[in-house]
Parts: sequence; C-alpha cells; structure tokens
Amino acid sequence: MVLPEDLCDRLSALAEQESRTVSNMAKVLIQEGVRQYEQIKASKTATAITNTERFRSALEAQESRRLRGAPRRMRIHKPS
Repeated sequence: MVLPEDLCDRLSALAEQESRTVSNMAKVLIQEGVRQYEQIKASKTATAITNTERFRSALEAQESRRLRGAPRRMRIHKPS
C-alpha cells in the first residue's frame, strides 16, 4: 500500500513523538481505528435491537380491536 506523502510525513512525526518505528506506529493506529470502528458498529446494532424491542412492546401493549362489519370478499379479475 502506498500512502500519500502528507500522510506519511504525519505518521513519521507521530512515530518520532512516541519513540516508535513508523511501521509500529501504523500498526498501533490501525488497531485503534479498527477497535473504534467495531465499537461504533456494535453500538449501532444494539440501538437497532433496542428500537425493534421498543416497537414490538408498543404493538403488544395495544388493545386488540374488532374490525367493523363483515369481511368483504375480493373479486379477482381474470384476463379474458
């Protein structure tokens, strides 16, 4: 993989500040990025599950109501 020059310079500066090699600094930053990405994704999944459970609970809490009138039959039009 080839990094843009400005990104490579920034990575080199960070590595020097942390007394690490450039490759080790890249590894640390990638690991941290992947960890944060996985946490965000897990959080979104948990939120989706919570919303689904909330919706299901609201539906189950509703009173069942009877339909008004007799059910009507539907006619299916067959092509001639």
